[in-house]
Amino acid sequence: MTSGGGGEHGAHGRPPTRRESWETFKKSPYFPAVVLVLIVSAAAGLFAGSYTYAMADPTPRRIPAAVVEGPRTSHAAAFVKGMEEALDASLELHRYPDGAQAREALNEQRVFVILRSAGEGVVMQVAGASGASVAQLLAETGAKVARALDIRITVTDVKPLGKGDPRGLALFYISLAAVIIGFLGAIQLSVHARALLPLERILFTVAYALLGGFAIAAVVDWGLGALDLPFVQSWMILAFTMFTSGMVFTMFNTLMGRWAMIPTWGVMVLLGNPSSGGAVSWPLLPSVLGHIGRWLPPGASVNAQHTAVYYQGYQYVFPYLVLAAWALVSCTVFWVWRHRHPGGRDHMPEHAATASRAEPDPTTP
Repeated sequence: MTSGGGGEHGAHGRPPTRRESWETFKKSPYFPAVVLVLIVSAAAGLFAGSYTYAMADPTPRRIPAAVVEGPRTSHAAAFVKGMEEALDASLELHRYPDGAQAREALNEQRVFVILRSAGEGVVMQVAGASGASVAQLLAETGAKVARALDIRITVTDVKPLGKGDPRGLALFYISLAAVIIGFLGAIQLSVHARALLPLERILFTVAYALLGGFAIAAVVDWGLGALDLPFVQSWMILAFTMFTSGMVFTMFNTLMGRWAMIPTWGVMVLLGNPSSGGAVSWPLLPSVLGHIGRWLPPGASVNAQHTAVYYQGYQYVFPYLVLAAWALVSCTVFWVWRHRHPGGRDHMPEHAATASRAEPDPTTP
């Protein structure tokens, strides 16, 4: 009897193999917790790195500049040459026959500065609304070049920023809020409103996007007075941004389940926000980010908002097409593969039935 018990104890008491230990660990709650610890740690480093890489040391790469032909003078030609050298050949010159055409190019955001001769000096017209960092760089560089050449320079900001937003960051902040709250709203729907059917999920995403966009615009414009927004247009851009961001998470949640936050955070925050051109203008961003940013929802949102606020009458459709493309693709993927999404009432009856069979009837003795 003793030996039998000892044999049974020995069989059950043998140390598990490495493979068995790994399988046990993968099925335990510790496995996803450890994975999350590693992911959050890596995300923290990547988050800091992406913003530092894009914004810590903005360097001019390509700054489109309009040069008004007019009467050419030797000091004007020397000034333009000095600007090119000071900016390390990053000044991209576009010549126009008169000031009206150059100003039109500035309004269409095809150039960031207008250079022209004026008597014995030069005139530089910058557009703070096109990017405060670029305008500041151009003004400071122009002053240095003029001093070196001993010529007079007049710097004028023909598209100044609003008094409540002297650094031009408010548009970046409201777009950032729309992006982040957009996908956080979708996350909360997936957690607290799991039983929503696909169409209901889309409609509730529309609902919180409309209300959230209104709240952002109202606080920044009516509440703080930081921006004088074209209210309805800015509201719709913010709502469109929130909806797109929410549906991007929903798409990844359909494809990747509980790990959907990883690609969403990567596309919208790690890559999208630093390259949006909101905090640092595109001409000062690393060239790759400057090109990629226009094609991502955060950059499209900043671009659309920026034009709506400061360049009314010179709207262009590209940023809206970018937001529409991301929203359409996300909605299509979610709808086509909706059976893979972890939510929906079609999953509930089976779970409810299982739970009811497992729980004893309290009325039964």
